[in-house]
Amino acid sequence: MTEPRTLAEWRVAYAAPGATPRVLLAPLLARRDAADPAWILRCDEATLEARLVELERVNPADRAALPLFGVPFAVKDNIDVAGLPTTAACPAFSYVPQRSATVVERLLAAGAVLVGKTNLDQFATGLVGTRSPYGEVPNAFDAAYVSGGSSSGSASVVARGLAAFALGTDTAGSGRIPAGFNNLVGLKPSPGRMPMAGVLPACRTLDVVSVLALTVADAAQVTALIEGADGEPAFQAAAPRPPWLEATGAALRVGVPDEPQCDAALGYAAAFDEALAQLGAWGLAPRPVAMAPLFEVARLLYEGPWVAERYAVVQDLIESRPEAIDATVRRVIEAARGQDAVSVFRARYALEELRLRIAPLWREIDVLMVPTATTCPTRAAVAAEPLLRNSELGRYTNFVNLLGLAALAMPSGFTPGGLPFGVTFIGPPGSDAALARLGARWQAARALSLGHHLRALQPNDLELQSLPAAAPTLEIAVVGAHLQGMPLHGQLVERGCRLVERTRTAPCYRLYALPATQPPKPGLARVAEGAPGHAIEVEVYEMPRAEVGGFLALIASPLALGSVQLAGGRWVHGFACEGGALAGAADISAHGGWRAYRTAR
Repeated sequence: MTEPRTLAEWRVAYAAPGATPRVLLAPLLARRDAADPAWILRCDEATLEARLVELERVNPADRAALPLFGVPFAVKDNIDVAGLPTTAACPAFSYVPQRSATVVERLLAAGAVLVGKTNLDQFATGLVGTRSPYGEVPNAFDAAYVSGGSSSGSASVVARGLAAFALGTDTAGSGRIPAGFNNLVGLKPSPGRMPMAGVLPACRTLDVVSVLALTVADAAQVTALIEGADGEPAFQAAAPRPPWLEATGAALRVGVPDEPQCDAALGYAAAFDEALAQLGAWGLAPRPVAMAPLFEVARLLYEGPWVAERYAVVQDLIESRPEAIDATVRRVIEAARGQDAVSVFRARYALEELRLRIAPLWREIDVLMVPTATTCPTRAAVAAEPLLRNSELGRYTNFVNLLGLAALAMPSGFTPGGLPFGVTFIGPPGSDAALARLGARWQAARALSLGHHLRALQPNDLELQSLPAAAPTLEIAVVGAHLQGMPLHGQLVERGCRLVERTRTAPCYRLYALPATQPPKPGLARVAEGAPGHAIEVEVYEMPRAEVGGFLALIASPLALGSVQLAGGRWVHGFACEGGALAGAADISAHGGWRAYRTAR
């Protein structure tokens, strides 16, 4: 069989008789090159052998309990793995942790196989992938261009099929930029959603672990397995939102930059126009967004005191052996010496004022779509002007974590020269699951090859096995005045409900027009077994459970919330009617539903 690429393909491969990690991983492990700058550390034979023996002891019948059984992955080398050095791309800083980061522990517990630790812009300070004594990581598609950073190695090994997925970190775009430059999915959760124990900080109050994968389905499943930061200090806390973005019965409102400023010569301007055309093909009209307030937030990240968080991590080294740190990285971090406590508070005040100015944006749009980057510089251009070229890449990434937003970088197309172009969908805090659903739809529509042309996209690549955490919901079937276009439908809209389906009940109900109700309402009643009934039109909505109590308070007697059986046999919550209220009520079942009855009237 061909080499597995996605999590689904690895599951299929291990289902074959006699399939073991030792056999299936051998071709991939053989392709790791000691001279490949994407790696800082390749797991040696002894480390791999110990893991393979451990997995060989798993009873085949128990493999289903390990969702990542035998799946190869890599981690950025600012994430701890017990017994292996963490360098953060600075040999003088290297240490060997006794315990793995929580995210690594959870992946290993799910059966995954670590194959190595990857290169990065030193101390995760950079968006280019060139600031490392272990070598510059080239773009997987054209070595003259940068790979993006700081999670450069993680992106490179996934794009080239050397790992099924990899972990990166993202403070200012370090997971999104390399995803965009290497034709990958980069899922950056809302800050506060990922456990950060065992992850060397860049900016501890902003950092989040990100997932780089070939498909949204894979990124979402890995995220679902490792998220959850209970028991850790919470610098930001984003409560999960429902797994959808659009309002009930409304089209998705997509904001886009009013002036994208993409590199036309490189082909990025035309590529973003293609992305806008994709929205048009969905019947959506992009809404221009004035980005100035967001750019003001972005400037706070490196021009403000948050750079002092980076200084705090490396203070001992930068003060005792400054020459051990990359010159450009040191220049960025030493800017913290110009900050003081007063500047910290002033910047915090400015951020909160900007947050208030930006908040109305999320009442006008459901999601923001931006170019992941406006250009992709060559490695030579970065060498000539390292700070300028790097700062250009953070235009649409630097503001995201300061505002606690969720983001999903998606492949979108290719330039005439063959370089990948990506877009990023940005949503409100806690919208991680909703972005994954949107991303799967986007990936299906764009239908691009996976990674560095590893293979064509296939239908089963789009099946979402699991999602990041979302607010719990309840399905409720409505039959009368809450139907779309009816007087009480606004109660569902106000509660952020999502239309699941328009269908009918099982053919064992009768519908009655209740007298003296305002607005007019019907009563639905299940008939006795064997009695003649009808299939009645209903709409099924998904309602956030947090809104159910307030909704119930609006339901007046003789109606109540009970259970309704749908066509096909499925049961959901729905409106029921007290039996006594049906005496003298007109039986309107023959109309097949309240809408048809009202139309006939």
